[in-house]
Order: sequence, then C-alpha cells, then structure tokens
Amino acid sequence: MRLRAFRRAVVLGFTLTICMFRYWQIRLRGPMSLERRALWGQSCGRLLMAALGVRYSFEGHPPSRGLLVSNHLSYLDILIYGTILPCFFVSKAEIGSWPYFGRMARAGGTLFVDRASRASAESVSEQIAERLQGTVPVLFFPEGTSTDGSQLLRFRSRLFTPAIDAGEPVTAAAVRYVIEDGTPERELCWFGNEPFLPHLWKALGTPGFSAEVTFGEPHIYPDRRTAADRTHDEIEAMRSVGVLTLQ
Repeated sequence: MRLRAFRRAVVLGFTLTICMFRYWQIRLRGPMSLERRALWGQSCGRLLMAALGVRYSFEGHPPSRGLLVSNHLSYLDILIYGTILPCFFVSKAEIGSWPYFGRMARAGGTLFVDRASRASAESVSEQIAERLQGTVPVLFFPEGTSTDGSQLLRFRSRLFTPAIDAGEPVTAAAVRYVIEDGTPERELCWFGNEPFLPHLWKALGTPGFSAEVTFGEPHIYPDRRTAADRTHDEIEAMRSVGVLTLQ
C-alpha cells in the first residue's frame, strides 16, 4: 500500500504541474473566459484520471446547461464530475485557501461559499445566476458537506434559487465508489473531521477503484424547496440501483 501510495503521489504531483503549465499556456494566448476555464478543468480531470488509473462509468446524459446537484462523498467527486463534463463547482470557502489545490480550483472557475455566512450565500447565488446565463452547468452539493454514503442528508435549498428564478433546468446526479477488493465505499469517503492529507494518502494507496455516476433528467421546478426535496428523492433512488457500464 505504501509503495502504491508513493508512486501515485509522485504521478499526481507531476500531473498537477502539467495542468498548471497548460493553464498558463492558454492564458498567454488570450483572455481566459469562463468557458475556457471549465474546459481546462475537464482536460485536467482526464489527465489525472488517466495518470492515477481511476476508472469511471456513467449512465444517462450529462447536462449541457443549468444547475446540476449531487450527493457528496469526497473531494474525489470533483475530479470525477470534472472529467465527465465541463462545469463550474460551488465549494466550501476553506478549499480556496488550500495550497495548490485551492489555486487550481480558482483557476477552473470554482465559486466559494461560506455556509455560515448569509452574505456569502447571497453573493454566490448572484454569481450562480450569472453563470447560468452561459453554456456551462453549475454543480453544487446541497447536503452542504460530504458524508460516508450511508444516508443522504436533507438538501439545503438556498442555492437552488438562481435556477428557479431564471427558469433554468435542474438535473440530479448520484455518485458512488466501487473498490475492486470489496472494501466498503466508506473507506474512500472523506467526512467528519478527518484531515485532508492523511485521507489523500489513504486514497492513493487504495487498490483499484472506480466511480459510477448516474444522471437524471433535467426538470424545471416551481420553487426551491420542491427542487431540493425532489432531487433528494431522485438521488436517493439512483444510489440504490444497479451497476453501470465501465467507460
């Protein structure tokens, strides 16, 4: 496990360096539009997935616009979704201050929200409304935190508001992790007060694993509470179903 983790850590560091080098190459060619940031983030995700040997599968159609909401198990979710489709993430404010990873998140157009601050939530809602006018979906995790996957927390409804007000579609998606040797998904989940770096080391040392994502159909909802409750139920149902075809 230690050798595997060390080898993957070296590959991870090298690949992240390549990603940032490509970012500055793109910036030298002209203005870094939001769409270009999202596409850069997707290209980084693909590089990282290939370098680390993480497999993924998905069922359904990734949305091309609107709001995308998902259950939240780990920082790995961001890598998985960012590989499948170009999108902008809404993340907790602390991640913006992380060394290197925070800088990459900012470069990719991530919006950072302090969930304890009403003013921060209102500011991010306004930014989401602006992003929804474009052609790249915005993804957020309405549980408000990552969990061990044993249950789906009640969804917070505030950040659904921009999509409701604009009449934009909301799409539900569910992510799960499958570890080849039968280790429970919980071991890859990052939740509670577990420090980031020890968990990352554990994840890098985990035998082969794959991510499975299911996308629902886009819907227009009449109000934010209805959107939160229905997408919650949809994701809960998707989490309980079937094995997907590996990509």
